[in-house]
Amino acid sequence: MTQKVIKNMMVFFLVILQFSCKEKNTLNLTIATASNMKVAMTALQTVYEKQTGTTLDLVVASSGKLTAQITSGAPFDMFVSADMKYPQTLYKNGFTISKPEIYAYGTLILWTCKDYLPPKTASLSNSEITHIAIANPKTAPYGKAAMEVLEYYHLKNKLQDKLVYGESISQTNQFIQTKNVDCGFTSKSVIYTPNLSIKGTWTEMDRSSYSPIKQGVVILKNGKEKSAKDFYNFLISNQGQLILEKHGYLVKNKQVDE
Repeated sequence: MTQKVIKNMMVFFLVILQFSCKEKNTLNLTIATASNMKVAMTALQTVYEKQTGTTLDLVVASSGKLTAQITSGAPFDMFVSADMKYPQTLYKNGFTISKPEIYAYGTLILWTCKDYLPPKTASLSNSEITHIAIANPKTAPYGKAAMEVLEYYHLKNKLQDKLVYGESISQTNQFIQTKNVDCGFTSKSVIYTPNLSIKGTWTEMDRSSYSPIKQGVVILKNGKEKSAKDFYNFLISNQGQLILEKHGYLVKNKQVDE
């Protein structure tokens, strides 16, 4: 065997060894993320990946749909929900390593991208408003909260024919942004979307008009519990909570009316 061949073989094995070590040290987490958390989670993802080198893959959908996927065997490592009901269901059915914990509280707003319309509950009965977007209250916690607001102001029956249901908050936001509806109920976090083409106007709903939107997180039984726990600790840390607060959420240590 010539010296040149031996040298080439050594280089080959070094490359293989380096690649193997890199693969071994690279961590990857797949996080099921409620639609309302997409913007905030992307911000958290950017900071966390830079600090730790761990790659976060976000799978975004309504909390109800994500729960159905998890119970059907979807290989997610963590579930960041828009409520506590779905994480609690997963915990009771043995899909999580522990009980769900609250990481933040959502804020509901009434949003419009039509300049001439005031985003106020008192205006929803006006004839100029014909379509009101709302996320499916059966699967989307913000849709459920919106229905509570309508009941609180005795508007549910009056507005029934005006309601347009989105599969998730993301689709509801699309209805509002494209002006296919006059206004809609959504998460305050949408206002903080980077490069939002149409800001529109919005009004924050009185917190007494809907139940606190307790958003829960659970670590799933998928073999990456330690890495998932590390991200969970970041999520509830001062740094993580500050990012959430900057995206329109009420963080746990500032919620007073549980």
